[in-house]
Amino acid sequence: MSATTRTNPSQPRRMRDVHHWDIETDVAIVGFGGAGGCAAIEAADSGSEVVIFELASAGGGSTAMSSAEIYMGGSGGTRVQRACGFDDNTEDMFTYMMMTAGPLADEAKIRNYCENSLGHFQWLVDRGVTFKDSFHQERAIVCLTDDGLLYTGNEKAYPFAQQAKPCPRGHNLQVEGDNGGPLFIKIIADNVEQRDAISVEYEARALTLIVDDDNRVTGLVVRINQQEHNVRARQGVILCAGGFVMNEEMVNKFAPMLARGNVPCGNPGDTGSGILMGMAVGGTAINMHEGFISLPYYPPASMTRGILINDKGQRFINEDVYHGRMGAYLLNQQSERFYYILTVDQYGDYEKTSYLSADVVATGESVAELESELGLRKSSLQQTIALYNEDCQAGEDTMQHKAAEWLEPLKPPLAALDVTPGRGAIFPYFTLGGLDTLPSGEVVDPQRQPIQGLFAAGRTACGVVRTGQGYSSGMSVGDATFSGRMAGIAASAVVRSRA
Repeated sequence: MSATTRTNPSQPRRMRDVHHWDIETDVAIVGFGGAGGCAAIEAADSGSEVVIFELASAGGGSTAMSSAEIYMGGSGGTRVQRACGFDDNTEDMFTYMMMTAGPLADEAKIRNYCENSLGHFQWLVDRGVTFKDSFHQERAIVCLTDDGLLYTGNEKAYPFAQQAKPCPRGHNLQVEGDNGGPLFIKIIADNVEQRDAISVEYEARALTLIVDDDNRVTGLVVRINQQEHNVRARQGVILCAGGFVMNEEMVNKFAPMLARGNVPCGNPGDTGSGILMGMAVGGTAINMHEGFISLPYYPPASMTRGILINDKGQRFINEDVYHGRMGAYLLNQQSERFYYILTVDQYGDYEKTSYLSADVVATGESVAELESELGLRKSSLQQTIALYNEDCQAGEDTMQHKAAEWLEPLKPPLAALDVTPGRGAIFPYFTLGGLDTLPSGEVVDPQRQPIQGLFAAGRTACGVVRTGQGYSSGMSVGDATFSGRMAGIAASAVVRSRA
């Protein structure tokens, strides 16, 4: 069908204006990343006919671009956790994840995720995702070995470790190098291809939703080969179209703090179109101001023994936290410049192994000399380092509570890296806001009543991850795959429309 007016996601098409269905299916899924692929598998296995519409020429989405660490645990531990000697308690996992989300937490969604995490692990394994029963002990942003388990967040850092027993929950696919994402998508794509009930339309851009007079979502409009097609979805539409990190206008409008980052993390389709489509039919978008922004200051792990200061010469965070928490805290500081202070030994092989790309802007044979080169107020840095060194000697960080294993006195010669946003250091970022959904994946209105026929998963929905301050690697792919499954199951349970 060719339209005479421009079709856009913020203006749904009325079913009464649809005179012909070009494609009919039970469940229509927008996006073939981790969320869309898992949604399709579950819907098909539950008896539904499924069509996935993917705007790229191949599946993958942002999941394919990730390391595909998957955050899982609880219920005594996954097979990998138990093999590595960890007994993971569901309540510890729940407490930790509630803390990571803070006041924005969706308790029902987090509870559902934690209590069904072991089942999710087995679901992935049953579909061919492999995890080696080995623990990666080094502090790392990306696991470059094929080890199956590592710490990927703030589990061992203050204040989380004081409330929930630390346990590693980052599950890394059995593949060497940063290749987890492509492998994961290949496995999911193979599963999709094996199911006759699923078909995929590539280079198909979803334009807007179709609703009836009762505002029930009955389908969507897609563009294939420059032609608009009306798609009938007898059971519902699942939006798995990613976030909005690639939409500069939306980032500036909803999450302007993220604009201080310089490396948007996502695929070209992360334009927010799925979120806009949901909003246009009454769905509520929440948490749109929140996002992840990283200060990737490790590896090398020895960098953790240094300190981060603002332009007053003050520390403001424990440096053993996850790099995303560090980035979030940095953005919230009322300072114009930030520096990472290190000894020569702590600097180590920074130039060979770091992702940070921050320049050394000052060195000093004494703290006073470094302070002077940085243009800080006299004695400000000297006092900070004197207190820090005193705490290191005593084995307790009384100011910021860094764990004792990372406490090491800062003895000259010292170096300072400029980690100020906009001055050369790498600051990757992505969005965390999206459509409000029930644990089932149903999109809801401002009164939290479901929009009939509409579901969302992955970054199109606002999932278990709510803030960059509490983010842990693996939560995105974990949430995307799990929420995709929940949406696929829920959509397939809807009575097929005969209208």
